[in-house]
This record gives sequence, structure tokens and C-alpha cells, in this order.
Amino acid sequence: MTGAPSALEAADRLCRACVDLLGVDGASISVADGFTTQGTFGSSGALSRRLDEYQFTFGEGPCLDAMRSGVPVLASDLSAFEEARWPAFRDAVLGAGISAVFALPVGSGRPFGALDLFNKRRGPLTESELDGGLLAAELAALPLLEMMGATREMADSAEGERGWDQLASLERVEVYQATGMIIAALNVSADDALIRLRAYAYARGMTANDVAWQVLDRTVDLNDDGWGGAGREGDDDGG
Repeated sequence: MTGAPSALEAADRLCRACVDLLGVDGASISVADGFTTQGTFGSSGALSRRLDEYQFTFGEGPCLDAMRSGVPVLASDLSAFEEARWPAFRDAVLGAGISAVFALPVGSGRPFGALDLFNKRRGPLTESELDGGLLAAELAALPLLEMMGATREMADSAEGERGWDQLASLERVEVYQATGMIIAALNVSADDALIRLRAYAYARGMTANDVAWQVLDRTVDLNDDGWGGAGREGDDDGG
């Protein structure tokens, strides 16, 4: 990680090192605010980034649980009958060929993200692999804190903007642009627009990012039944 040109590249390097040194098939680092992932700020490759996007799309997954609890969340066999913690996320990840996910909290005290390790094969991490993953999670805090600090400085200089909002927009700007178009088309609140985007993605086996690009490219009709119809007049102001 030393000498990386940016915090994002440092995070990517760390994820690739996890694959090389821990014997896992993929790794990603994400930031969360307690209820949803705010962005994928490091990954070993395109598949790992997409797997993290599923957690944002469905609003569930081991990353969020690890962040909320502050302890590792280990799922060594997602195909097991008794594994029912994240049904939508589990089905999507299994469909992508991943059988095990291990989420390790990033940040002491109150975690602000997680390092996810993905394996195609079923089975737990060995003791040394888990120890290595926990060390990597400690190292992951460094580029994330750097990113958050820089983003908050940006927010401090912009009236009415918060650091977390800026941080989110760095990674999933297309989602927030698409929700703006949904708000205008359907006369709904920002929260409702994001819910509808996620629901549309879930129903079609897509990620929220995939759907956002379709909205921005105007290849989907926001007036069809898949979007739930327009809101009532006055929804935006509580009337």
C-alpha cells in the first residue's frame, strides 16, 4: 500500500494482496453508514465490486452486519439450508458462483466499513487466513480514513453539504443522479425513489447501479408498472 497514488488505489492494492496471500477468490472494502453501504472503495476485481453492490441493492449482507455488530460475520456455506440471514443477497451471490463470504469490520470502536472476503469453495477460513484477514481489515482503515477526511474537508467548504453525502457520491454518483430523475418523473420523495430503484433491480436480478445507468440512458420507461406509478400530489412536502 505504501506509495499508492491515492486512497482508492491503496484500497485496491490491499484487496489484491488478500487474494494473493490469503488464498481467497475475491475481496472488497466498503464504507457503510449503519443502514446501507455508501460505496465500494476497494476491490480485487470487477466481480468482487459487483458482489458488494448486491449489499447496497438489497440492503442486507454480511458487510452491514459486521459493521453494525463490530465483530466478524462468517458465512462458510451460503448454500446450507440453515443459512437464511440474507436471502436476497445469498441467492445473488450463489448465482455468481460464490459459496462463502467473510466480513471483517473496519475501524475500532464504531466500525465505518468492512472488508469482505469471497470464496468459490465452501468451508471456513483457516486460523492463519482469518488472522491475516483481520490484519488486512486494520490496514483498510488507513485509506478509508484518508478518504473520509478529504471528503469532509470538501463538505466543510460547501454550504449545506455533509461529508457522508460527498463520500457516497464519489462511488455511486449514477445512483443518486438516477433517483433525481425518478423523483421528477414520479413525484416521490428521495427515499421512495431509492426504494423503487432497488425494488426494480431486485425483481430483475440486477444491481442498483445497473438500473441507474439504464435510467440515465433512458432505456427504461419510468411510467411503466414496474416503477409503482406516480406518487400523490404533495408527497414531496408531507401534504
